[in-house]
Amino acid sequence: MAFLRFFSHLSAEDKALSDYIHNILGFYPRNIALYQLAFTHKSKSEVSVGSYRLSNERLEFLGDAVLDLVVGDFVFHTFPTQTEGFLTEMRSRIVSRASLNKLSQKLGFEDFIKYKPDHGAGESFRSLGGNAFEALIGAIYLDKGFQFSKHIIIDRIINVHIDLEQLQQTEVNFKSRLLEWTQKRKQHLEFRLLEEKVVDHRKLYHVQIFIDGQGYADCSDTSLKRAEQIASEKTLAMLEN
Repeated sequence: MAFLRFFSHLSAEDKALSDYIHNILGFYPRNIALYQLAFTHKSKSEVSVGSYRLSNERLEFLGDAVLDLVVGDFVFHTFPTQTEGFLTEMRSRIVSRASLNKLSQKLGFEDFIKYKPDHGAGESFRSLGGNAFEALIGAIYLDKGFQFSKHIIIDRIINVHIDLEQLQQTEVNFKSRLLEWTQKRKQHLEFRLLEEKVVDHRKLYHVQIFIDGQGYADCSDTSLKRAEQIASEKTLAMLEN
């Protein structure tokens, strides 16, 4: 991937990032440019290849696929007597945006992610750390291969930072909780799509929750499902308060 050489001039920054990767994951990168790219949000991209501005989006796509496969295999062997539904739910909880965002904060990603705070993508920036986490997994996969990536995800991430027992007891489907809350009170719940637009070649969905016609929390995100989940979580907090 020769086009990644544009990062080569960042020698001091490269060393800081390499040391950081070693401190949190226990290895030194071979191709530091991949990891610089993993922490570069599209709003900070300054180099284009054709019509594509170099950012962590492609690595995010790859890392998401690697995470799904590794975590799916992990929960399959960790819970040998559980049903398909349970395995699907556990995998979803481990790789959920909320979980990855918390992991990125715990690991100190905020010191290394490069982005423009005034870029104006709204609520989608709630997922900045989670997106970078997926991109980092994509970088590890390209740099070190699948088996090494699997080792890092299980031994350095899941076994160290995720409490599976607590995760089983954690309610993460806020949309279902909100639906149950309104059904018990015989109220009408509506997830209203207020706006759908394209920002930097990605769709951005703006959703607001209405209960019996009254507006509650809203959220904008690049994922419609995630926007509904986040808006549901915020609405539940409003209702509980």
